Amino acid sequence: MRMKKTRFRAYQLGDKGSSFSYSVDNNFTLIEARFNATNAPSICHEMKITGASNLANLHITGWDKDHCSESELPAILEYLKPEKIQYPGYEPDTDCGKACKRMIEDYCTKQKKVGVRYTPDYVNGLSVGKERGYSTIIYNPIDGEGNHNDNSIAALFRAGRFTVLSLGDCESEHIAKRIQMGSMAANETDVLILAHHGANNGFTTDEFIKAIKPSIAICSSNYDNQYEHPRGEVRQILHQNNVHLFTTKTGDVIVECNEDNKVHVKNLVSNNTKINSSYTFTPRCIVSES
Repeated sequence: MRMKKTRFRAYQLGDKGSSFSYSVDNNFTLIEARFNATNAPSICHEMKITGASNLANLHITGWDKDHCSESELPAILEYLKPEKIQYPGYEPDTDCGKACKRMIEDYCTKQKKVGVRYTPDYVNGLSVGKERGYSTIIYNPIDGEGNHNDNSIAALFRAGRFTVLSLGDCESEHIAKRIQMGSMAANETDVLILAHHGANNGFTTDEFIKAIKPSIAICSSNYDNQYEHPRGEVRQILHQNNVHLFTTKTGDVIVECNEDNKVHVKNLVSNNTKINSSYTFTPRCIVSES
């Protein structure tokens, strides 16, 4: 089987929060329910490049406003029309989170779309993933304990020519150890979305990075970078392990792989019109051309 053109994009928001996409041909997944004046034009442009007329999947890692915005979700549902929505299993405790959950459930019911609520029971009921496969692997949540950040959805997207490990706002070192002990994350991760925007909270340790061995790490940060993400300690860990870091501080980050089996990374600048830096690497799982 001949695999497809694969693209990942980290979007600048002009605000605190995260926005990413992962596409294989025209199968387009939007990661986090953010869609504002800064990132919406880039998302629509990215969908046009990939030939996607609507979202195959809207994947939301947590109910915090910086991941799922009550004011931005309606436009995603109306204009991007996701076929499937994967959303957190824990109950939101903010008005914003509660409103977003209601909107998602109403949309799935009225539009007859697939809604998947990632509760521990649902995740623990999934079949065991196979190595070197093309199915998404879900690592969290599995117990439902701890704070809401530690009930973020953690997933390894691996439908295309390179993989993306998304960690949401996970903080617990126990979750980190569980992920790093798994052979698929350790052997297949190409692109790492830093947990909790690159916070130094005990999750992104030297041990974790040595085990996962990503080629690049992505940090979502607003233009002013008022929260100093990623933290200096995390930057140092990445540097010591030869992991190239890219952030959305100056512009979007685009990662693309075609049939050459080389992954090309571009960090944009100046309203995404110029390239600030670039990097090329070979994905850890070479796709067969047969």
